Amino acid sequence: MSKDAIHEPAEFSMKSLIAPLLAVILGMIMVILDSTVINVAIPNLQQYFGTSLKAIQWTITGYTLALSAVIPLAGWMTDKYGAKKVFLITITLFTLGSVLCSLAQTSEQLVIFRVIQGLGGGMVAPIGMAMVFKLAPPDKRGAVMGMLGIPMLLAPASGPILSGWLIKIASWHWIFLINLPIGIAAIIVGIKFLPKFESRKVPGLDILGMILAPIAFATLAFGVNEGGTEWSSPVTLTALLVGGIALIIFIIVELNKKEPLLELRVFGSSDFTRGVLLSWIVQIALFGAILMVPLYLQNVRGFTPLQSGFTTLAQALASMTMMPIGGRLFDKWGARPLAMTGLTLISTALFLLSQIKVDTSMIMVVMPLILMGAGMGMTMMPLNTHILNSAPRKLVNRVTPLTSATQQVVTSFAIAGLTGYLTSNITKHMTAPETAGDVMASSTLAFGDTFFLTACIAVSGLLLSILLRKPRSKPEEELPENESMPDAKAMISH
Repeated sequence: MSKDAIHEPAEFSMKSLIAPLLAVILGMIMVILDSTVINVAIPNLQQYFGTSLKAIQWTITGYTLALSAVIPLAGWMTDKYGAKKVFLITITLFTLGSVLCSLAQTSEQLVIFRVIQGLGGGMVAPIGMAMVFKLAPPDKRGAVMGMLGIPMLLAPASGPILSGWLIKIASWHWIFLINLPIGIAAIIVGIKFLPKFESRKVPGLDILGMILAPIAFATLAFGVNEGGTEWSSPVTLTALLVGGIALIIFIIVELNKKEPLLELRVFGSSDFTRGVLLSWIVQIALFGAILMVPLYLQNVRGFTPLQSGFTTLAQALASMTMMPIGGRLFDKWGARPLAMTGLTLISTALFLLSQIKVDTSMIMVVMPLILMGAGMGMTMMPLNTHILNSAPRKLVNRVTPLTSATQQVVTSFAIAGLTGYLTSNITKHMTAPETAGDVMASSTLAFGDTFFLTACIAVSGLLLSILLRKPRSKPEEELPENESMPDAKAMISH
């Protein structure tokens, strides 16, 4: 055997990636599932803890804010301590948080334990995707990342059904307890099959940014939630003032840091800014349906959690069908026609939902969900790719943590604001002469008002999408030779 033959690298085999890929997929499935399983369980949790929708929605808002707080730390943590170690610690923390959630005795405890879950879960997807990206050779990355995309599409679709089924055969506790065997399996497979990645020297951590960001986003989310009831109340104004001041200081600190927690300088690109604003609007519209439809079906129509879970499956399937089509059409036409078409579908769907009555036929609930899902699938991947293409090349690898974190913050604002708006409108209709004391009629009108508000937000996104243009790259902004473009899938919010 020749010397050259001895040093020839072994041919890559997809089989060798199955075990480490399984560890990453198990971890990601848990985290993504927990972003959707709770939506159909909200009425059940309200009843169990004897609390209001405004209070119980913090089980979702607290979770998403915790996710947003740790996503930007993923790169720094993996560089300093090694990807495998940090990945296993985050899976352990998430699993522990899940078990604690199942043991919660009050709604306040559940919110705290959901925050622990979020602190563990926020880094799972970015670290997992980064590890797989490193393990796969460049010419196979598309196929491997495609395999990783399967749980990112299937988990949100199956979450509401799994949640409904577990509540039906057992209790809400099991929507969290089910993470225990999955988490243990992910840890065992990860310890055995994930390779060790070397840690490396890292810059100092942006401690001030870490402190200011959660204060700003949490107090602003609280203010938006309270504002749904009364914008002029002292509590609302204080929360918005504190949050606003913290946000301004955070922005100033980040723009002056050499290695900031979030790279806000990318907003210097107007193409990037328009793309991100549009993705935020899509995110708000998405949660206008994904949270409100199960609430309407269970609170007004008397559906079981399982029945409402199956109803919302139509939206997820339509989104999964249109996503690859949207990706292919983007290469041909760019983001603008797809965003305009997608947001037209989303706006139409939300307007149709705003017309719901107590006795609206189910086809008039399911059809808008299918339109919504198709619009989402057509819009999300092209928008994410447009955002990556429009960011200054030298900052492009800082874009994914920025967009992922801000999408979670916008989601928390959407949930807080929409639930506050819904509950205040129920109260308003309950005291109106024509619906006084009629809970069903008041609730239905309030849901219609909330869907109409999100339809108006979606229409504003449609108008903004007209301004999208193909990004113009500048020679001085080219990506360094040793760096590659991040994957647009990594920017899909979980």
